[in-house]
Amino acid sequence: MSGCSIREITILPGHDKHNNPEQFDRIVIRPGDTISIVGPTGSGKTAFINDIEVFAQNDTATGRTVLVNGEIPAEEFIRDPSKKPIALITQNTKCLADMTVEAFLAMHVRARKITTPDIIAKTRELANQFTGEQIHAGCRITALSGGQTRSLMVADAILISNAPLILLDEVENAGIFRERVIEVLKEHCKSVIFVTHDPLVSLLSDRRIVMRHGAVEKVLYPQGRELPVRDMVARIDLTMCRFRERIRAGELLTEPGYLV
Repeated sequence: MSGCSIREITILPGHDKHNNPEQFDRIVIRPGDTISIVGPTGSGKTAFINDIEVFAQNDTATGRTVLVNGEIPAEEFIRDPSKKPIALITQNTKCLADMTVEAFLAMHVRARKITTPDIIAKTRELANQFTGEQIHAGCRITALSGGQTRSLMVADAILISNAPLILLDEVENAGIFRERVIEVLKEHCKSVIFVTHDPLVSLLSDRRIVMRHGAVEKVLYPQGRELPVRDMVARIDLTMCRFRERIRAGELLTEPGYLV
């Protein structure tokens, strides 16, 4: 996976909230995979990605096991944050350091011992592709909006952390451009797992994992069969985005009808 020796991450089944075994053999994540995790509130979506993030070894409430290249993960992946191949970004991601965006990114670049020229500027430029609110180098991290913070964290995970697998927990509600995020992740051959209630994010994913009662109920492989619906939902989503921006700008939506 992307710039390191990880070829795949495998999730082995555990059990549901009633201790019934999960009905799947294994779920394998490879470079470029786009997966959405769906299901009702409380169905175990966040627990699923948390198991991946901590490299569960049958030691969490779900009983799942996570392997790297078919083996128990290297200790450095678990103990050394600078070498962890997974980035978890949630709606509640906060930057507690009271420093500028440029200083924050520079600190991370030093921690990762990165020497790539202009990586700080490139990371900020990439973040600005994900949000309508421009992020400036001199902005204080603590003053960023939710959408700006998540956009910056995603760009950081792609370019500075260079994480092969990125876990995004319901970030579509944080005001970021979901389609552009998915497009860039694919361009960089990143694997990404979305915990989502958003129909468009689900329809843009290659696979859909359905959760129920704390367990994987089934894994869906659309294989192009949802393309007409996906296109329709994308048009509806674009229309809603335009409405949102016009309302924010103080306009009245007085037209008699709209075509999607």
